[in-house]
Amino acid sequence: MSITREALQGALAGVKVLDISNFLAAPMSTMFLADFGAEVVKVERPGRGDELRFWGENKDGVGLYYKVINRNKKSVTLDLHTPLGVEIVKKLVADVDIVVENYRPGTLEKWGLGYEVLSAINPRLIMLRVTGYGQTGPYSHRPGFGTLAEAYAGYVNISGEPEGSPLLPGFGLADATTGLMAAFLATTALHEQRRTGKGQVIDLAIYETLLTLIGPHVVNHDQLGLVQERQGSRLPFVAPRNIYRTRDGEHVSIAGSSQSIFVRICAALERPELVDDARFLDNRLRLKNAVALDDELMAAVARFDLADLLERFEHHQAAVSAVYNVQQIFEDRHVAARENIVAVPDAELGALRMQNVVGKLSRTPGQVRTAGPRVGQHNREVLVERLGYTAAQLQAQGIALEDAP
Repeated sequence: MSITREALQGALAGVKVLDISNFLAAPMSTMFLADFGAEVVKVERPGRGDELRFWGENKDGVGLYYKVINRNKKSVTLDLHTPLGVEIVKKLVADVDIVVENYRPGTLEKWGLGYEVLSAINPRLIMLRVTGYGQTGPYSHRPGFGTLAEAYAGYVNISGEPEGSPLLPGFGLADATTGLMAAFLATTALHEQRRTGKGQVIDLAIYETLLTLIGPHVVNHDQLGLVQERQGSRLPFVAPRNIYRTRDGEHVSIAGSSQSIFVRICAALERPELVDDARFLDNRLRLKNAVALDDELMAAVARFDLADLLERFEHHQAAVSAVYNVQQIFEDRHVAARENIVAVPDAELGALRMQNVVGKLSRTPGQVRTAGPRVGQHNREVLVERLGYTAAQLQAQGIALEDAP
């Protein structure tokens, strides 16, 4: 089958995004847009670049996570505290669909880059504003990061063992979920812009997406006065659901999300009598007796080695997964078949593998074309060739030029 021009360009080809954000949540939203073909020009500070370049692990001084979050983007360096930086942003805004920013409320206005100013230049402009607590409300002035949002949204309080302290997640959960929601809101506003020719502001607080995603405890508290507490790996609305240890010291995740699945789990574990046990007849009874049910399942799982257990569950079409580390993910044949990890060429690191685009469009799929760029790699292309500034003008302001390889 031949590859069409549409497929090569991506579903969002022609969409132009100016990303003046930093760190993680907002840049992740533009990563999703760039994955599907949007042109994203990322603004970074001259010299040092985005702070994400210094987060986590590096190889030969090159920040690895930056390479993932800022893939498929172009990097230009501007100091937004200077008149030239403000002037260049205004020139870029004239020809973009979306501006993404994550400064504290009022910061862009202080620099002369508020929405009123920018939308006067481009009435179709969509401004996506990602902050810790939003643009309004009594906490809007507070600094906010994903770690704080995870606590504030209620996630941390329900994470951990009942007798232990609350636990933060082992990755940037609030930032990642915010990035997903921000990309969705941006494409939603873009659809409306295409229909009406008008832009608008998107106001997204980092805690808000997680507050919605963490489950039914808001409605449960409203209607029943319940306060969800920590239950380890159990859930308050389905049983069984836990991590179980096999005979050879491995771990599996098992969940009985429906009655038929629970029946199959019991058959795979050679414990069919549990289905007719008065304590476990349906999900609500199993929830009331979750500790006793887990004791039974822990003992049953412990009779089998991992490979044997997985084979039994597959035979009975019961729900189970081995608990993988990242090396096992790399080695898994299903992950390979789905191309969930992709090799990407890179001028600084040669080649690197990273998570592939999420989801598969049949006609215009997304694609990881390039890893995150060098600081200011596209200054010449964007600032000189597109906007018409001279090298002397830029270098006088500390903006270095380099030719992309």
